Amino acid sequence: MKVQRRLLSVLIAVLLVFGMAGGAMAAWGTKTLDNEKIAVTFAAEVQRGGYKVVATKDLKNWIDQKRPMLIVDTMPYEDSYKKQHVPGAVQMLFPKDEMTKLDNKTKADLEKLLGPDKNRLIVFYCGFVECTRSHNGAMWAVKLGYKNVYRYPGGIKAWAEAEYPIETVK
Repeated sequence: MKVQRRLLSVLIAVLLVFGMAGGAMAAWGTKTLDNEKIAVTFAAEVQRGGYKVVATKDLKNWIDQKRPMLIVDTMPYEDSYKKQHVPGAVQMLFPKDEMTKLDNKTKADLEKLLGPDKNRLIVFYCGFVECTRSHNGAMWAVKLGYKNVYRYPGGIKAWAEAEYPIETVK
C-alpha cells in the first residue's frame, strides 16, 4: 500500500512537471519518446531517492506564505548561483552523477547546512528537469534521516520561465 501510494505520487509529480514544461519542450522540438525517457528517468530517481516533489507554482506559494524552509541550490557557485537563484536559497554544490557514497567532509557540510531539525522542510533544486544535482542533495538528506525533503525539478530554468523574482550575488 505504501509503495503504491509512493509510486502514484511519483507518477503524478512527473505528469505535473511535464504538463508545465510541455510548451517549452515543444518549442525546443522535443519528441514524445524523449519526453518519455526523461519522465521515466525522473520517476526512477524520485523512487530511489525517497523524497517528494514540488512544482514551480507550489514552491512560489510556499515562499509567498513565508513557510519556514531551507531552499538549497545545488549548482556551481560562480557559474550559476551567483548569477541567478531562487530568492532565499543557499548554495551547496552536488555532482551531476548519482552519488553512491558520501565522504566525511561532504556529510559534515551537508548536516551543518541542513541543521539538527530532522522534520525541517527542505527543498533542493538545480538547473532544469534533467539535472540530477538536486536528486543527489535530496537523496542524501533523506539518507541522513531528514523527513520533509522535496526536489524542485523545474529548477532555476522553470523559475525564470514563470517570471518569478530571481536573486543574484553582487
